[in-house]
Amino acid sequence: MCGIIGLLLANRNEHVNQMLFDGLTVLQHRGQDAAGMVTAENLRLHLRKENGLVKDVFQAHHMMELRGHVGVGHVRYPTAGSSSCAEAQPLYTNYPYGICVAHNGNLTNTSELTKVIRDEVLRHVNTDSDSELLLNIFAEALVKANTMKDLNMTQAIFNAMTSVMTQCKGGFAGMYFINGVGLVGFRDPHGIRPMVFGTRTSSNGKTDFAMASESVAIDTLSFNLARDIKPGEAIFVDINTNEFHSQICAPATSCAPCIFEYVYFARPDSIMDGIPIYETRLKMGEKLAEKVMRKYPDHDIDVVIPIPDTARTSALQAAYRLGCPFREGFIKNRYIARTFIMPGQETRKKSVRLKLNTIKSEFAGRNILLVDDSIVRGTTAREIVQMARESGARKVYFSSAAPPIRYPNIYGIDIPTRHELIAFERDEEAVAEKLGCDWVVYQELSDLEDAVRECSTRGGAHVTSFDTSCFSGIYATGETIDDEYFSHLHTLRNDDAKQKREGTDEMGKNSHNGCESVSNDKRPEVNRVSSCESLSNDTDNVGNR
Repeated sequence: MCGIIGLLLANRNEHVNQMLFDGLTVLQHRGQDAAGMVTAENLRLHLRKENGLVKDVFQAHHMMELRGHVGVGHVRYPTAGSSSCAEAQPLYTNYPYGICVAHNGNLTNTSELTKVIRDEVLRHVNTDSDSELLLNIFAEALVKANTMKDLNMTQAIFNAMTSVMTQCKGGFAGMYFINGVGLVGFRDPHGIRPMVFGTRTSSNGKTDFAMASESVAIDTLSFNLARDIKPGEAIFVDINTNEFHSQICAPATSCAPCIFEYVYFARPDSIMDGIPIYETRLKMGEKLAEKVMRKYPDHDIDVVIPIPDTARTSALQAAYRLGCPFREGFIKNRYIARTFIMPGQETRKKSVRLKLNTIKSEFAGRNILLVDDSIVRGTTAREIVQMARESGARKVYFSSAAPPIRYPNIYGIDIPTRHELIAFERDEEAVAEKLGCDWVVYQELSDLEDAVRECSTRGGAHVTSFDTSCFSGIYATGETIDDEYFSHLHTLRNDDAKQKREGTDEMGKNSHNGCESVSNDKRPEVNRVSSCESLSNDTDNVGNR
């Protein structure tokens, strides 16, 4: 899962660098592994990307060099490829025009696409990142479209996007910046990964455009939210004419947004597919409480305590529906990364007590209902239950606003292998025993879907189906759990494989002094005159660097 943002300002004397920085900052929850942005000024591209948080990657001297009225930004959370900063985005290829890509999601047919690019298109693929495949497929398709004399540039772009939609399988959303041409936003044919765009009146009376993974970035930058990009749609903003174009480029589409966005990933102040995230989480808490009352009508819950931060909204409504006090029992250290996103089981386990501390008076002598947004591997939940007991809780009950996660996610969320999931081949009683709590209650999948649907109706949207694959094992793009793809996914994403890659990535960092500059300058950054990458003199494809 990643966060992306693109901006095109009508006034060429204005600069997008600070707005990209602010937009990436409010999208930081979508990825904390790496950050990057590319801007364009008078056809010269300026790129800065590195492992780390937005505030650390972009220092004042970087921002001074990231000039231009158009640009693309990205925050990365790795599910495909490695954590190497070589795979930080945006990625770039010089031909044709100079194209940059920022991508959120995951392609499921990478093996086939890699063979096509290497053996038929004769482009070099230098990383394991599926974003590089998206970049090269579009670039090659645009080259071919430009040879068709009856197509103008807008038609050529949509022709190339049709090729991308036809060849690429999975859940993905992204944007291409074509130097001197414009900004292209797109969303996969099933609408699994989110993407919105907004507009505002420019200082010269024309229109400024913004695209982003979540509406919160549009709001923060004082743009007006226009709408979500539709499944299978591509939108194109012409940098020369300031004109907006859109077209459905997929031969067949359906709307099945990832329901885990509503459960966990999206910020509560965002709106996705016309559905307010905050309202869906309130509704999830209400339905979770109703299940608790159905299963335990004579419950002895004294107090409801959320696991910060995502579960707070659901816990508040659950407490209200149960008629129990709502209390904050855990204080979160906000300078620790989200443990679900942390690679490696041991890393996650060690970080829990650094991330959370208890207010012991809220636990002492009470029967506690803990509410979390979901339970994935169970590492965090197990530690939290133990912390509650150590703080004097008489009984500890645990509830999840999401159903049991029993299947891997293949569309960009790091739920890698069934055997690492605590709910794999376990019912609620077995999970409770594993966590060390008195009982566990999970949300019903039908209730979760209804919670989002009901808010969809109030928001004026008409979303009726969702990708629920990590709960149901039913994948929008047609994969089945017995496919060879899942065996391959396990070898790439299990914790042991990740730890081995991290060791390799760390060696790469030491030997290459961080991200390699396009100008091939290996001097330490503190001695460089410029630490941003100027791409105007780069004559190689991204794969040749």
